[in-house]
Amino acid sequence: MLSASVPLRPRAAVRHHSLSRRTAVSCSSSRDALFGELSTSIDVISQLPPSQRRAGAEEAAAKCMTLLRQLQAAGELRTFDSYAGRLLRRPISMGELKQMGIKAPDAIGRPSVRNDAAFLASVVGGSSVVAVVLGVTLPGDWGAFGAYLSGGVSLVVLAIGSVAPGLLEVPIAAFSGLFPDYRERVLRHEAAHFLIAHLLGVPVVQYSLALGAEHTDLLEAKLERKLFGATAQRLTDAELDTLAVVAMSGVASEGLRFEEVIGQNADLYDLQKLINRSATSLSANQQQSLTRWAVWQAAAMLKGNAGAYAALQEAMARGAPVVDCIRAIESFQPAAA
Repeated sequence: MLSASVPLRPRAAVRHHSLSRRTAVSCSSSRDALFGELSTSIDVISQLPPSQRRAGAEEAAAKCMTLLRQLQAAGELRTFDSYAGRLLRRPISMGELKQMGIKAPDAIGRPSVRNDAAFLASVVGGSSVVAVVLGVTLPGDWGAFGAYLSGGVSLVVLAIGSVAPGLLEVPIAAFSGLFPDYRERVLRHEAAHFLIAHLLGVPVVQYSLALGAEHTDLLEAKLERKLFGATAQRLTDAELDTLAVVAMSGVASEGLRFEEVIGQNADLYDLQKLINRSATSLSANQQQSLTRWAVWQAAAMLKGNAGAYAALQEAMARGAPVVDCIRAIESFQPAAA
């Protein structure tokens, strides 16, 4: 006998409830399958050797974009490409950057030499100290030989830095890891590239926080055509604006937290490559204006999606796969327009 407090449901209602539950389970399974396919497509691209990635990524990139759109249509990706049509380039003053929260606006666009200078100072100072110690402690010619040999290390490093500075990137990157703020900077920087790319509908295929190998790899599927290469077309103003904000997002993330932006050198280089591909020729002043606006826009998006940004950093810090990082972002509602 049923208690009077438990109402009886008609059989039709019971069947409807059961059907709704089966439908919900089916939809959930379908969405999980789409996420699984997305993960597989991303793995295909990331596992390609560098020599094949450009050619082999095109088909996989198109498939990734199709899967992302399907997940978006299913309501699973509310944040992906949520800023479409919302970018409006305009002149940005130093005061506006400061008001947005950039701690040192005048440092934006000025390449940082902190790590380079610290590395060279340590090499020169360290080799000089070793030379003096060897000269004093070793007997006779051994002391002179040791002193000259140790002192010559700094001369070799300075010569390489003058002729082929790229050869010093690995040791400088390793040395920069000694700074206490290094890992926080890298995490904020790469997470910003990831989040802003996602918000602007640019698929992310891979990321790394490894010492000396920090990067966030993006797909050209947003443009549905090649970005660089002999067959690449020129970028429209809208395309340039989107990619410029993605490029400067790492700079914005550091600028919101630190007085000096250490990781902007590579980002400024990437932005310049994009500007060189623009269909519209930009003067030096216009390029500077674009850079400031891109930093301002990225900073506004990071602040407006602070919850998603924090969740993404947590996921990336534990080495989560790209799809799990996307889900971390999507656990938060997109920022209002």
